[in-house]
Amino acid sequence: MEAFSSYITDLGAAVVLPVLITLFAIAIGQKPGRALRSGILIGVGFIGVNLVIGLLGSSIGPAATELATRLSVNLDIVDVGWPSSAAIAFGSKVGAVIIPFCLALNVVLLLTGLTRTFDIDLWNYWHFALGGALVAVVMDSFWWGLFGAGIAMIITLALADLSAPMIQKYFGFPDISFPHMTSAPYALLAIPLNSLMDKIPGLNKLEADPASIQKRFGLFGETMFLGLVIGLVIGLAGYGFDDPRADSIAILTLGITVAAVMVILPRMVAILMEGLVPVSESARTFMQKRFPGRRYYIGLDSAIAAGQPAVVATSLILVPVTLLVAILLAPLGNRVLPLVDLATIPFIVAVMVPLFRGNIVRSVIGGAIAIGGGLFIATAISGTFTSVALASGFDNVSGSNRISSLVDGANPLTGLLVGMGELGPVAAIVMLVVALAFAFVVRRIVARRDAAEAQQETAGAAA
Repeated sequence: MEAFSSYITDLGAAVVLPVLITLFAIAIGQKPGRALRSGILIGVGFIGVNLVIGLLGSSIGPAATELATRLSVNLDIVDVGWPSSAAIAFGSKVGAVIIPFCLALNVVLLLTGLTRTFDIDLWNYWHFALGGALVAVVMDSFWWGLFGAGIAMIITLALADLSAPMIQKYFGFPDISFPHMTSAPYALLAIPLNSLMDKIPGLNKLEADPASIQKRFGLFGETMFLGLVIGLVIGLAGYGFDDPRADSIAILTLGITVAAVMVILPRMVAILMEGLVPVSESARTFMQKRFPGRRYYIGLDSAIAAGQPAVVATSLILVPVTLLVAILLAPLGNRVLPLVDLATIPFIVAVMVPLFRGNIVRSVIGGAIAIGGGLFIATAISGTFTSVALASGFDNVSGSNRISSLVDGANPLTGLLVGMGELGPVAAIVMLVVALAFAFVVRRIVARRDAAEAQQETAGAAA
């Protein structure tokens, strides 16, 4: 199993997902040729998204590093990023069995009706594996680690069900949910925070979604120009203007690169969606035939939302904000230097943005609060995170005594799992009961929501 897990890790999501999607599409009744086309398109789309995200990271990273240097940042826990975190997770003992374990658990939850999300994003099961591996180290038990991974999946699936209608409406994705542990937990912050912002004078009337910005500023409100301005501001903040020739080249290059990202990333996501939509439609038909009257969601990576203009704009603004937050929180105990995962902020805010109805100002505020709190979590669990990394054979090339990541190390669900493990077996049992109860409550909320929608449709038809 460890050899298989290592092989899956080395293949990467861009290869694993097309194979899995093709097999899944054939299993639910698609013709092999059409299924293969969908799988390959999804792989092509993921490669395109990752290329653009990589371009963003390689462009933003140096500016962020320069900004940290200019601000005299002295934070000793290094953010090694999600690629290293995924390798650490799949390299652990829990990671070796995570795919068959979580797939079986998902099927059980579907059959019992506790969730309606079928999480076919098997690659991102590594998030559950990492949470389980941390629990395994804290409790010194593989089985309790696997237990923790199961709890993480139950909570994440419930959160995916809860946020699915808002995601589907905002992004225009039919029957899609995001059981992505990088994104889903922040729904519990965004929902009450958005309600609070609705009551704050001034903020409650501020229209700051991309459409409103473009309407107000015309040509200069287009996402391309928005990206250009954000890139120039980040470049100026990072590089300064001490060397006019070199700094102006770096700033202007960053500006046009960010503008390009704003244009290219949505088109890469469109390729991905071209492959995904037929599979989603076939899955819906398959489920309706076998389980009439029941509705299911296809759980996917929140990468398909990364190209939406409000998500990209929010993420870009959050790059310097995140560094400033890390510095300001240092006297209060933060020791983490956000670095590699700055390019993955779009995944952190992917669920928050639609809950804030695309309002960039609200999304930046929510993102800053989420990341600020997460830095304390990442600091607190960095010792355990480093232990798991060393046990998985990770080479700590940074030379730091401790490592962590912004994506999973700062995740509230990860912190909850580690805290559970530190309290022992009784706390783990209680946590399972709480997770199942939460899933049941979400199921009731979803059922009431469906009933309300059905009444509205009936009233509309009658009218």
